[in-house]
Amino acid sequence: MHKIRINMLSNADKVDGQGVGSAYLEQVALVRDELNEYFDVVINDSKPADIIHCHTILPQYLIKMKTNKGINVAYVHFLPDTLDGSIQLPHSALVVFKKYITHFYNTADYLIVVNPIFIKDLVKIGIPQEKIRYIPNFVSKDTFFKQSQDQIIKTKKHYQIKQDDFVVLGVGQVQTRKGVKDFVEVAKSLPDITFVWAGGFSFGKITDGYEELKEIYENPPENVRFIGIVPREAMNDIYNMADILFMPSYNELFPMSILEAINSQKPLLLRNLELYEDILFKKYLTADNNNNFAKNILKLKDDSSFYQQYQQYSYEISQYYSKEHVKEMWKDFYLGIYNKKTTKKKL
Repeated sequence: MHKIRINMLSNADKVDGQGVGSAYLEQVALVRDELNEYFDVVINDSKPADIIHCHTILPQYLIKMKTNKGINVAYVHFLPDTLDGSIQLPHSALVVFKKYITHFYNTADYLIVVNPIFIKDLVKIGIPQEKIRYIPNFVSKDTFFKQSQDQIIKTKKHYQIKQDDFVVLGVGQVQTRKGVKDFVEVAKSLPDITFVWAGGFSFGKITDGYEELKEIYENPPENVRFIGIVPREAMNDIYNMADILFMPSYNELFPMSILEAINSQKPLLLRNLELYEDILFKKYLTADNNNNFAKNILKLKDDSSFYQQYQQYSYEISQYYSKEHVKEMWKDFYLGIYNKKTTKKKL
């Protein structure tokens, strides 16, 4: 059987602390290692391939797609509108960048969304629905898993956190749309609880709200730790050290941190966003304001049966986003588009 050659194009792992990079590494490893009887995977290769799969939207990848005789696939990691609240650019530059993204997505033969809610947004900007496919992210249970109590104590010690402290974890780039300011406000209202934020300024000074966030980052309240960008291989320690994953983001596609945290069965507390409804099956806590976030955190801390219920919910979500399930989706997708193209050629 002819192995289908897939050229993965990405620079997503160049910057530490970005979910896009984590998703890219997981997806490439899955197809390369687990589906190698069907696919020959190369990375950023210059030779022709049956399928080009763009993980990021660099101009050189756009040129590659335009000259490619095979099939072009592109990941949708953000929509033009999600740039608002992430990066600060002059209005005219932002308009041009949004147009470029739309053009990039239109050039691909197929688009992969990690959340079905974004299909209608893409259709709205003029992309035909039949070229959009939904395949969720996943994380490996070999990389993210529940650790022993001894290991958790060791990690807490490393970060100078007391053994019996209740730890609330936030993960992501330090930017306005991630709700960092709300995270800190909630922490101020719960001075007896330790709040830890893992992530830094991946976009540097063009980060939206940079000056204000930098001030908070450098002078946090006493019970808040900003531990900066943590290498991905150390993140399992951080999730295990935490008691809750608290993500007050205003805007997301499908946070990898949620998938990583549920592998160690951490209850989820999220902002009430429509995008979570279809992908997390209502098995998480939600709030719309800081007061209610704080109430939920206290209830998880003080009510052990309530805490255990949400631990169980996280475990149930993690079973759905298993490697096996997502692997089958990728196999069917790549084989399907390749067979469709070769059948067309014969006709």
